[in-house]
Amino acid sequence: MARIKRGLMRHKRHKKIIKKASGYFGRKKNVFSRAHEQVMKSGQYAFRDRRAKKRDFRRLWISRISAACDQCDVKYNQLIHGLTDKGIQVNRKMLSELAIHDMDAFRALVKQATA
Repeated sequence: MARIKRGLMRHKRHKKIIKKASGYFGRKKNVFSRAHEQVMKSGQYAFRDRRAKKRDFRRLWISRISAACDQCDVKYNQLIHGLTDKGIQVNRKMLSELAIHDMDAFRALVKQATA
């Protein structure tokens, strides 16, 4: 029976990891063991930061809405409480877009929420 040589599969696996690691600094881009470690760690960072990105955007929207509320002489929490009491369902992303691009519509929402 012939001997099985596994060099082909190992080469393919190494090439795949090295390709994913292209652009990394130092030996992490071309030494398999270092590249494999960094690709695994990069995957963990990507998984974590896909969730963190959602939190970061929510914080950004809230700070934009809060700044617009200051111009309308109302507090952020009063606006959100008024909107929920009146049954107006506008998410924070859309509120921040209104605050940036259409301040008149934002003021109308504030007036409805505080009335």
